[in-house]
Amino acid sequence: MRPTQILTILDREFSSTREGHHTPVMLWGPPGVGKSDMVREVGAQHQAPVIDIRLSQMEPSDLRGIPFHSGSLVEWAVPAILPDATRHGATGILFLDEITSAPPSVSAAAYQLILDRRLGEYEVPTGWAIFAAGNRQGDRGVTYSMPAPLANRFSHFEVEAHLDDWALWAYRNQIDERIIGFLRFRPELLFDFDPAHNPVAFPSPRSWEFAHRALQKFADHPQLLQGSLQACVGPAAGVELTAFVNSLDKMPDLDAILAGDSDVPVPTEVDLQYAVAAALVGRGIRAGENGEAGTALGHILDYASRFPQREMGVMLVSDLHRAIGASLFEVPQFGDWAQLVSDVMLYE
Repeated sequence: MRPTQILTILDREFSSTREGHHTPVMLWGPPGVGKSDMVREVGAQHQAPVIDIRLSQMEPSDLRGIPFHSGSLVEWAVPAILPDATRHGATGILFLDEITSAPPSVSAAAYQLILDRRLGEYEVPTGWAIFAAGNRQGDRGVTYSMPAPLANRFSHFEVEAHLDDWALWAYRNQIDERIIGFLRFRPELLFDFDPAHNPVAFPSPRSWEFAHRALQKFADHPQLLQGSLQACVGPAAGVELTAFVNSLDKMPDLDAILAGDSDVPVPTEVDLQYAVAAALVGRGIRAGENGEAGTALGHILDYASRFPQREMGVMLVSDLHRAIGASLFEVPQFGDWAQLVSDVMLYE
């Protein structure tokens, strides 16, 4: 399932705690596809705390608590990591990460917590959602088969990498537009993990964020750039990205495009066209933030209509629409552009 769909599900599940309809959610997927980030994003959207418990690093007593004498009885001290309405707030997310890496004894301790929302005398506050995530057994991680009693306590969703969803996230998080343009040019490299070869570094949504950081640190050190990118996304993808970045000295003048200069040429090289498209989306987003959206977006639409392959312009405008929303339709040039590509299917 696409990340945008998973985010909607998590958002609805979080909100449903108030009505008593919440079902604990289990997210499955390979390493690096953003399972944990999506849970944290939902918490941030609702300004709610996320308590991240790594079950793979725990013992059963870490969940159950420690017994102590109380008169003639033995009671249990509730672990401070578990949600408490007084200390943490009335609403939040209890996130059981790496649950498939937890030993069976720890998983068994979590049964009652997940389904009954309680553990002995402890009870999860009413407004708290319970989410979990883990890798599949074929992903070459340290995983245990999820016991049927535990699996039956969740609704299950498998997360898949999706380039449009990742690009939207990337623009919103100021990921280097050279990375976005490269992945538009080589979409199959968004996620390329072969568990049979057990690679150390490989392309994934997480590692492309690392590549973004490497570009910021080593772009002015040509002798280090390729090695640093390979360290993030693997040997082959690192070489390709380096070559792509080094070819961008042929990029047209983006400032002239935004100023409406109709003489700025459209590159003939396909990789440069992807780079220009990604860069113009980023410029369009920033123009909107600076209150200059109308004029800049109009000139971007004019330029998009000049791509020899109309699908390239459709990709540019689609990314721009996902990023800034329906305000794009109010730009006068949008109607002319839409008429020009009316026979090219637009779809999500």
